[in-house]
Amino acid sequence: MANPPKSNSESLKKLYSDMLLIRRFEERAGQLYGMGLIGGFCHLYIGQEAVVVGLMAAAKQGDQQITAYRDHGHMLAQDVDPKAVMAELTGRSTGLSRGKGGSMHMFSSEKKFYGGHGIVGAQVPIGTGLAFANKYRPAMTR
Repeated sequence: MANPPKSNSESLKKLYSDMLLIRRFEERAGQLYGMGLIGGFCHLYIGQEAVVVGLMAAAKQGDQQITAYRDHGHMLAQDVDPKAVMAELTGRSTGLSRGKGGSMHMFSSEKKFYGGHGIVGAQVPIGTGLAFANKYRPAMTR
């Protein structure tokens, strides 16, 4: 959440809005995949919107994240421009990884999001490496 809401009512509306954005985005991505405009695989986040929105509501500034292959929702919940996420899905150079990562490999060093990973369990050793580095790196350089 880039701009924290001022009231509880506003906060709940923001959470709902974020979940709705993710659902509508994923519905459109599913349509584009069916039309053959998204290459490779396209693992949708439909039904899991509340998970990442709740995660982001609890996250602190500077927290690092990593996930498996369902990662579009993570980008959207971090207020990444939906056009950039869709550009990545459709293989465009304006995508988050210049269109080379596709559906399963979103990444943003700016947001401290260290990717979605297409190999089952591949995020575990990478997450472990991040934790190890954090333990030994001074807090100010994280």
